[in-house]
Amino acid sequence: MTEPVPAMRGVERALKLLTVLGSQGSGFTLEELSRALDLPKSSLHRILSVFRTNGYATQPEAGGRYFLGPAALEAAFRFHDSMDLRMLVHPLIVEIRDRFDETAHMAVLDGADVVYLDKVEAGHAVRLTSVIGGRNPAHATGVGKAMLAFALTDEATVRAWVKANGPLAVRTDNTAVTIEAFLERLEAVRRRGYSLDDEESELGVRCVAVPVFFGSKSPVAAVSVTAPKDRLRIADAEVLGRGLRDLVAEYQKR
Repeated sequence: MTEPVPAMRGVERALKLLTVLGSQGSGFTLEELSRALDLPKSSLHRILSVFRTNGYATQPEAGGRYFLGPAALEAAFRFHDSMDLRMLVHPLIVEIRDRFDETAHMAVLDGADVVYLDKVEAGHAVRLTSVIGGRNPAHATGVGKAMLAFALTDEATVRAWVKANGPLAVRTDNTAVTIEAFLERLEAVRRRGYSLDDEESELGVRCVAVPVFFGSKSPVAAVSVTAPKDRLRIADAEVLGRGLRDLVAEYQKR
C-alpha cells in the first residue's frame, strides 16, 4: 500500500532537517532553520521537539541555537567504525565491470601506497600486477591520484606529502616523479573529477579512476576501470572517465 503523501512529506522534512543540522558545527537559530528548510516556525518547532526527545537534536540553552544531537552522532560513528568498505562498494565494482566490460578495482590509501580491496575481472581480462591485498605506489596509479587529488587540496599539502613519502618511485617513463609534474596531474584530476593513469604504473595498461566519499570530506576509497592501451585509447578514456564519475556520483546517492 502506498504511504500517504503527507506522511512522505513529513519524512522528507525530517531528513532535510537532519542534513541541515549536520552541515555545520556552530548550530542554527530557529529562524535560520526556517529559512533553510522553507518551513513555518510552528511546523519546524514540532519536528525539532520530536528530534530533541529522541536525541537527534539538542538545544543547550532555552531559546538558543539547535545542534545535531548525540543519537545522530553515535549512529554515524558506529557506522563509520564498523563500515565494511568492500561490502559497501562491491555492488558498484560489479556494476562498473558490467557497464564498461573491463576489469574494475577498488582501493584505499595506506601511507604512500594504495591497497586493493576488491577486483572484478571482465571476460577478456588482461593480466595485471594488481591483486586483492596487493600494493602499488599511490602517485603512479589512477586510484591513488584520484584519492590524493582530493585529500591534498593545495600545493603546500602536496609538497608536504611528497617530502614525507618521497622520492617518488619510477615505475615507467610516464610516472610523475617531480613535484611539478605531480602537482600538475593532481590539479587535472580535481578539474575533471576523475584521474587517468596513462601507462604510469604498468606499460601497456591504462586506468581511469574516481574517488568515493560516502559523505566524508576526504575520499574513503577510489574505484577504477583498467584495460590494455590498445583497447582504451586516450579519447575513449576521457569519455569513460566522465561516465565513471557520473556512475559513482549516482551510486553514492542511492
